Amino acid sequence: MKLKIGITGQQGFVGQHLYHVLGLYPEEFERVDFNKSFFEDQSKLDDFTTKCDVIVHLAAMNRHNDPQVIYDTNVGLVENLIQSLENCNSKAHILFSSSSQEERDNLYGKSKKEGRKLFIEWAKHSGGKFTGMIIPNVFGPFGNPYYNSFIATFSHQLTHDEQPRIDVDGEVKLIYVTDLVQSIISEIRGAMGNNLLTVAHTDQRKVSDILALLGTYKSEYQDLGIIPELKSAFEVNLFNTFRCYMDIKNHFPVKFVKHTDPRGAFVEVIRLNVGGQVSFSTTVPGITRGNHYHTRKIERFAVIKGKALIQLRRIGTEEVLDFYLDGNNPSYVDMPIWYTHNIKNIGDEELYTNFWINEFFDPADPDTYFENV
Repeated sequence: MKLKIGITGQQGFVGQHLYHVLGLYPEEFERVDFNKSFFEDQSKLDDFTTKCDVIVHLAAMNRHNDPQVIYDTNVGLVENLIQSLENCNSKAHILFSSSSQEERDNLYGKSKKEGRKLFIEWAKHSGGKFTGMIIPNVFGPFGNPYYNSFIATFSHQLTHDEQPRIDVDGEVKLIYVTDLVQSIISEIRGAMGNNLLTVAHTDQRKVSDILALLGTYKSEYQDLGIIPELKSAFEVNLFNTFRCYMDIKNHFPVKFVKHTDPRGAFVEVIRLNVGGQVSFSTTVPGITRGNHYHTRKIERFAVIKGKALIQLRRIGTEEVLDFYLDGNNPSYVDMPIWYTHNIKNIGDEELYTNFWINEFFDPADPDTYFENV
């Protein structure tokens, strides 16, 4: 039997990542779609609740000019969901995203602590399961700048030629959003419930150290096309986070510098401060390759002969980005994570493409998921 899982805050930063990763396990999980308007329509909220074996409650307000509004909103969302659970006599497993700010003297932290207490009381008298997760600072692709994390804000500012400012240069405990999602899925699979589950941070860094790394990605990658040195999984994750804030539509394709002399032409394809794997392909006219996406890999497609159409579409969205490349003016497009992509020969001759990817291909862990653009 598949577990039916709903996510309040499905369109939020963590919610969208959790939703898409659950979709990678279609034999194990069935996703129950949620819309924030359900909180304003009791019948729709009850219908959602009835369908769910598991509800991950992520919906919350993080920032507002009036802290009391944050408190009232977050506690109100919990109360609404509990009312629906009671209306439906649900014994679902509820997972609640709380925060390390629970013990701080602010109304956001107090709203999270109060919400967790309310869910504990519901579980006691209903027979349902509850897991209250204390989560460190989360970062990753597609977070909202000025809202979800300082890393999102810094990345947005740097990619848009603005200068970030550090207010407090402290040590910050961090978790990459994909690691958090895997922690949530592990708790769902365990199905035990835990009133106070502290999700371990995966990294701890000074704000200034993170800004320095992001600045390197700006100067080396965005400005010069160099793949920077990435010394750890944290740095790969930070780099992939940075890349998602670039203006992909207008940045790619990037033209190479073509050197010609009587012998022919020479083009430098890629400068690397990191390893990986280089390959090339030939594609006959009319054929399309790809239609898949990656969740961690960094990849570059460089067209060196023929005419190609490279298409990208972010998972969960409908907008398709078209990039036209011609070997007479060699250029490249880099593949962002969570963007399904393909390459099609639209010319009359064979297409020659050079590929670079930052890790060796592993058949046991290919990080390749098929979905048409």
